[in-house]
Amino acid sequence: MNMKIIFMGTPDFAVSILEALIKAGHDIVLAVTQPDQPKGRGKLVQFSPVKTAAFAHNIEVYQPERIRRPECVEYLRKYDADIMIVAAFGQILPKEILEMSKYGCVNVHASLLPKYRGASPIQWAVMNGDKTAGVTTMQMDEGVDTGDMLEKAEVTLAEDETGGSLFEKLAQLGAELCVQTVAHIQDKTATRTKQNEAQATHVGMITKNMGCIDWHRPAVQIERLIRGLNPWPSAFTVLDGRTLKVWKARVIEGGDPALAGLVTKADKKQMVVQTGSGQLSLLEVQLEGKKRMPVDAFLRGYQVKENTKL
Repeated sequence: MNMKIIFMGTPDFAVSILEALIKAGHDIVLAVTQPDQPKGRGKLVQFSPVKTAAFAHNIEVYQPERIRRPECVEYLRKYDADIMIVAAFGQILPKEILEMSKYGCVNVHASLLPKYRGASPIQWAVMNGDKTAGVTTMQMDEGVDTGDMLEKAEVTLAEDETGGSLFEKLAQLGAELCVQTVAHIQDKTATRTKQNEAQATHVGMITKNMGCIDWHRPAVQIERLIRGLNPWPSAFTVLDGRTLKVWKARVIEGGDPALAGLVTKADKKQMVVQTGSGQLSLLEVQLEGKKRMPVDAFLRGYQVKENTKL
């Protein structure tokens, strides 16, 4: 038996989940997503990825500025959905919506709860050097990612894992887990497990400023920051007054921490920077106004002298 589903989500992560539910034969009666936002230099209004996907499947789209307003709550009620599936929607749902449908609201969250509640669990898993990451389906309550857990799925992070590559893995994993969870809710085999509050951690939004490299930090931490913030917002430093994005780097042992931020080696093939513990060999960079390129290609076109301070 197919479920009548109201789907709530906004970014790319939610699209794979929406597509999987459609493929599984469920009836998506409404897609709820954030209002259109002006993007880029031209401030052209762009649809959210979920809105674009919903239109492609002829699914009605609803974009409330504040979903907790009474008129928004009543708008959802008329669809008489069996369940609401929520994935990175971007607004907190009120009790009236959480309890509106027969099976309530199920959230697909990109972490192994109760770790990394909040807005940016994928990047933090990489930046913190976690060995594993995953997805949790959860019966939503009025808190932020605090509801009872339904099911989990886990992946091992690769040595060169980036925020972008982990995002793709967890989006696919989340899609499969969501379909499985809905099936278990339908056949009444789903079980609920309370989260251990003592183990709970919370992460906020990722901002562009977080990408600014502090060379006094250990090389291992900076390298993880570079991978975690790839592709957005990217890690960066300043070279000769211009922004230099660092897309890839390798940790090298040794060096003098007192020289943190200094280019200790620069020739036609490599550029090595001292950190607060160890050194970083920059492997892929992008100077302001230029293309992203391997460091040897960059050094052929731009002279960097040893002892340059970043």
